[in-house]
Amino acid sequence: MIESQSNNYSLTAEEIETIMTSLLHKEGCWVDWGKACHKLQQAKVEKQEIFEKTGLQTSQQNLVIVASQVYDSLVKGEAEEDLLTYYQGPRSDVLYEFRILNHEERLGAARLAKEKQLDVDGASSVAKAIKHFSHLSQPPTGFTHHPGDAVAYQHWKNARQKKTLADKARLIAEGLKFAHSPSARQLIEQLLTEATETSPQQNAPLLPIYRLENDEELPCILPVVGTFPLTVKDVDNIPSFSLTDPFGVTTISQDTQVVCIPSWQVILKAKHPAVILCRSEDLPKAISTKSEELLIVVDLAVKEWNPNHYFMVSEDDRAKFRWFASMPDYPILGQLLLILRPKKILDEGNLTEPWQMDD
Repeated sequence: MIESQSNNYSLTAEEIETIMTSLLHKEGCWVDWGKACHKLQQAKVEKQEIFEKTGLQTSQQNLVIVASQVYDSLVKGEAEEDLLTYYQGPRSDVLYEFRILNHEERLGAARLAKEKQLDVDGASSVAKAIKHFSHLSQPPTGFTHHPGDAVAYQHWKNARQKKTLADKARLIAEGLKFAHSPSARQLIEQLLTEATETSPQQNAPLLPIYRLENDEELPCILPVVGTFPLTVKDVDNIPSFSLTDPFGVTTISQDTQVVCIPSWQVILKAKHPAVILCRSEDLPKAISTKSEELLIVVDLAVKEWNPNHYFMVSEDDRAKFRWFASMPDYPILGQLLLILRPKKILDEGNLTEPWQMDD
C-alpha cells in the first residue's frame, strides 16, 4: 500500500523527461527509483507511460515505491548505517513485505531479516508473525516484545497444534532459530521434550513363525545346541542329541547333533545358524493357548541389537529369548531367525497303511 502524501507534485515536461531518463538508465539504487516513480505518479503521469519510457512494469513501480517508503521509515527511525547499506542492495522485495507494520516494528523486522539473512518468503512470515503478535493485549508468558520472540511465539503456537513428531520438530527448529529471550527458548525446548516423551512407543514386532507344510522342500542340516533351559556354556559347546521326532533330529559322526529343515532364504543368509529346542512358554510372547514343542533357529554370528528382531541373550548365565525396545544390558548370544512348529498330522496311522479305494 502506497503511503499518502499531503500534496501532489507539479512537474514541468522537462523535469518529467529528466526523471524518465534517469529511470531508463537505472541511475542510483532502487530506493531512488521508487522515489522517482512516486514523483511521476503524483504528477499524474500514467503508470503505462512510465513503463513504456523506462521499462519498469506497473507491478515493479508499485513495489519500489512502497519499499522506498519503508526504507524512509528506517531512516526516520535512526537505523544503523550498515543496516541501510544492506537494504540498498537488491532487497526491495524484502522491505516491501514490512509495509503492513508500523514504523517501530519495521525497524525491528529489518534488523531481524538482516541478522537471519531472510529472503522474501522469510520476510513475509516474519511480518505476519509480528503483526499477529502486536494484536495481543500483552506478550504471552515467556515471550518478550522483541521481533525474534514474536516470530518464535508463532512457531511455538503452531507446533503445539501439530500431531506428528516430524511436523512439530520442524516448527520447533524454526522457533529456536528466531527465539531471542532465554525464557522463549526454554519454552520451545520444553515443547520438544514433551513431543518426544509423548511419541508412540514402538511395539514389539511379530514373531517369525513358520510351519512345515511341504515334504518336498529341500532340507537344510543344522547343528543343534540343545533344549531349554540352556546355559551360555551350552551355546558355546554344541553337544550331541539322539533322533527325536517330530523334527527328525539325527546323530551324526563325532557326536554332533543335527536337524534337517527346509532351506528357507532366511536360513541360507545366516552366517552361523544353529537350532535350539524349547516349549512355547519359553518365548517372550505367547503364540498359542496350549504348550507345544518348538524348534528355534538362531544366528550365533549376530551380536548387534536391532529393535526389529528378537534375540537370545544371557541372563544370569542362562540363555533366554527376549525383545528389547532399546539397547539391552544383557550380552547378546545370537539373533532369533525363525520359530518352527511341528507339522500337523491328522491321522498318523494312514502314513503306514497302503492307500485303498473301493471297487
